[in-house]
Amino acid sequence: MSALFPDTQPEAEQVLIDLLRAAPVARKLEMLGQMNAAARMLALQGLRARHPNATQAQLQRYLADLLLGTELAACAYGPRPAEAIHAP
Repeated sequence: MSALFPDTQPEAEQVLIDLLRAAPVARKLEMLGQMNAAARMLALQGLRARHPNATQAQLQRYLADLLLGTELAACAYGPRPAEAIHAP
């Protein structure tokens, strides 16, 4: 059984670990930035699903709540905006 990835053969996992260890710091930082961007994109998609009538500005503010916490986001960006309500 693999240490990090239970669905991966131990030999394949070791190759991945060796490649990550050998990668230059700049590449590791690039991969970290890509993972951060992917996490933000997924968080925004979840927010869109929960708040289908919200504007882009409202979604960004909700994202700030997720990333910073409600209290710090309010200090940084002010009170949370009201949700846009559209009648059908």
